Order: sequence, then C-alpha cells, then structure tokens
Amino acid sequence: MLRKAGCSPRVIDHCIAVAEFAGKLAKRHGADHDLVMTAALLHDIGRAKTHGVDHAVVGAEIARNFGLDEKIVKIIERHVGAGIPASEAQKLGLPKKDYVPKTLEEKVVAHADNLVMGTKKVSIDETIKNMQRTLGKHHPAIQRMKKLHAELYQ
Repeated sequence: MLRKAGCSPRVIDHCIAVAEFAGKLAKRHGADHDLVMTAALLHDIGRAKTHGVDHAVVGAEIARNFGLDEKIVKIIERHVGAGIPASEAQKLGLPKKDYVPKTLEEKVVAHADNLVMGTKKVSIDETIKNMQRTLGKHHPAIQRMKKLHAELYQ
C-alpha cells in the first residue's frame, strides 16, 4: 500500500522501523498487536503526497480510499507528535478537529513514531530537544509529549 500510494523507500524504511518498535510497545502494554503493527506500517502513508504536518490528515484520507478499518484511519490521523488539539489544528491550517490520540493503540503508534528518527530509535530527551528547536522551548506540544511518554513509560 505504501508503494502503491507513492511513498519513497526512505519513508517505507521509517514506517518499518516504527512498526518494529511499536510492536514491542504494544506487547508491553497489552495493546492490540495486529492493529498497532498495521497502523504503524501505514502511519506515514500521507507522505506520498506531502511532508507537512498535514501528512496525517492526507494519510487518513488515503487509508479511507483503500477501504481500511476506521481504527487504522484514526491512528494514522492522530499520530503526529503527541497529538494536535482542535485549537492548534486550525492555526496549522488543518481542519478544526481534535487530532489527539485517545486509544492505547493510537498512543503507542504516535509515541513509537516520536522515538524513531529515520530508522534509528532515539531517546525522549533527543525527541524533546528536536521539538524545542522546531517549535520553541515552551510550545504546548512539548508538555503533551512528556505526558504521553510518562503514560507509556511509568
């Protein structure tokens, strides 16, 4: 599906690395392993069309067009960072909608993606430093990231 959608080999390699890590997190937390693996493999399918923050929304639409289960679609749609609340989504040019992961499987895929840069697993500290450089030291997304990390690594 990633190839059919037009994803580059680099994006596909990243999705595989995220899925490998997400599978471990799913087992650790008792999440639906098959759902997590499928969604993690497809989480960046929207990068076939865009590399902006909107890749999650675009990816959800591609997944719907492929006829995928809505649970997979929601994971793809909500995987960016630790989620984007409706108020921030609108400022980013996304449809005004809540994109914060809600289910355990949504959280696992989002956070596995947060902790994989390219194909390499990185620490939460490195992830936060990257976010601070990109978004600014006090952006609310950083607190959401820390909260999600604490939830999955308590």
